[in-house]
Amino acid sequence: MTKKIKFIVLILGSILLKSCFDSSRPNYQYFPNMYEAVGYDAYDESTAFKMGTEAQLPVEGTIPRGWMPYEYDDTNEGYDSAKLNLINPLEQNTENLKIGKELYGVYCAVCHGSKGDGQGILMKREKFLGIPSYADREITDGSIYHVLMYGKNLMGSHASQVDYEERWQISQYVMTLREDLIKK
Repeated sequence: MTKKIKFIVLILGSILLKSCFDSSRPNYQYFPNMYEAVGYDAYDESTAFKMGTEAQLPVEGTIPRGWMPYEYDDTNEGYDSAKLNLINPLEQNTENLKIGKELYGVYCAVCHGSKGDGQGILMKREKFLGIPSYADREITDGSIYHVLMYGKNLMGSHASQVDYEERWQISQYVMTLREDLIKK
């Protein structure tokens, strides 16, 4: 009888141990933090900061990766200064004009039209009125870049959609559209 009880206890013990086993997680973790990372939130209390709850500021003078500093203010004076002083650093070649044309088609043509005459689809549908032709404006590469960076009047900023180089490529293409419109 005792052999039967020992056997039953052994079977029940085996079943109990098997029921605790999870094949997706190892039973013994040598470095548990490698399996279950400790998460830190931006504004959690920490002894690393003077006041306990602070977000760390970046080192003074650093800039985010891929971002280029732009020293012209979002004012009329900044626009005028950019118009006079800001020069396109990119070489004017077919590759930059090709990319500029593609970007112009995506971001600009809906309002300004594919020819730069201010007759885009939104103008034709009267969603926005008074979009000028590039031929009617005294614009430069610098003024176009500035408007893409900050926006002007009804046009909003495109700084979050197009990066530094793409803004210059668009401005190159806009200047070629302007030249074509003036020739006509």
